[in-house]
Amino acid sequence: MRFGGRERISRVSCPCCYQCLNNLGRLNLPKYNYEPIKITIMNTELLKQLYCVYSPSGNTKKMRRFLKREITKRGGKFTQDSIGNIFVTKGKSETYPCLASHVDQVSNHTHSRDFRCIESNDIIMGFSDKMRKQQGLGADDKNGIFICLNALEHFDVLKIALFVDEEIGCQGSSKADLSFFDDCRFVIEPDRRGGSDFISSMSGSSVCSDEFSKATGFKGFGYKHEEGTVTDVLTLLENGLGISCLNLSCGYYHAHTDNEITVVSELENCQNLVFHIIETCTDVYPFNIEYAWRANYGDYLWDDSHYDTMESILSEDANLVFEDVINKYFDNFMSRDMDMLRSIYKDVKAYIDYHPEIEMDDDDLKAQYPEYYDSLT
Repeated sequence: MRFGGRERISRVSCPCCYQCLNNLGRLNLPKYNYEPIKITIMNTELLKQLYCVYSPSGNTKKMRRFLKREITKRGGKFTQDSIGNIFVTKGKSETYPCLASHVDQVSNHTHSRDFRCIESNDIIMGFSDKMRKQQGLGADDKNGIFICLNALEHFDVLKIALFVDEEIGCQGSSKADLSFFDDCRFVIEPDRRGGSDFISSMSGSSVCSDEFSKATGFKGFGYKHEEGTVTDVLTLLENGLGISCLNLSCGYYHAHTDNEITVVSELENCQNLVFHIIETCTDVYPFNIEYAWRANYGDYLWDDSHYDTMESILSEDANLVFEDVINKYFDNFMSRDMDMLRSIYKDVKAYIDYHPEIEMDDDDLKAQYPEYYDSLT
């Protein structure tokens, strides 16, 4: 989740995903200038199962039932609070590493009854045979859930917080009982598009100590510092959580659209970094937030998904006026509050006008996978 990134919404949806698949088979994989630590082999079948469970904000019961079964199979013990947040503990220890994710996805893309996942040459995308078109995965943040479940299977001592309704204003994390985190060393939330963003600052404030940032060894995995905005971990810090937090890129692109994809190697690299931090960062890393700027738009409470969507649209064409955005992309937004959307448009437009490189930069994924993107135009 971010405001100020470089994701683009494709101008034209893929006219035929069978042709898209043919192109996917010819893609060149990303080439890293470092040696990532390989800890696990990716179980993409579990990932695809997560993608097939449709869990729009406000209607996540099916996903929570699925997760409870998977948590139990991996030896975790869980509690669920009155609004649906799930808190998982495995093992007994004086202190715990802690991961977080959210169980909801935006509901503005298609998820047909015959939805299935297609994997080809490091790319996973959603597809409907009946509709003959690509469909969104909900990888924001099922990729984060996937890492949480794999960590639960891999480690004997771990805590996990799975929040509801992040996409409509971090409603789950804003009401979470912070006592769950009293014995945690840190909280990591893999909930960021792309493959290399290390989010240690959100909405103008640091979210972790310099000591923790350095101890993670993130540069060895090809990650770099980037600014982020509202996620669950920022909400926890604002409510008084006193330990270091992070948000990490976990390999998804074009979130909240039917063109969403996951780059498996980038998801795996994120998981390797998370596992490395769990294994090596055994101290408690205290941190207290000083300040975070957050807008308030009624019940949406800075709904980050609207900022993500607006930024993706304007990064593609910064000359669009608000009326053009509404005429062409209105269905991409969950809210129908025109005043709120106009305010978000003004904020994002001002940001992009001040940072023209956002519009002009070549998208990293587009550069790595030109044949895939050629098929979408």
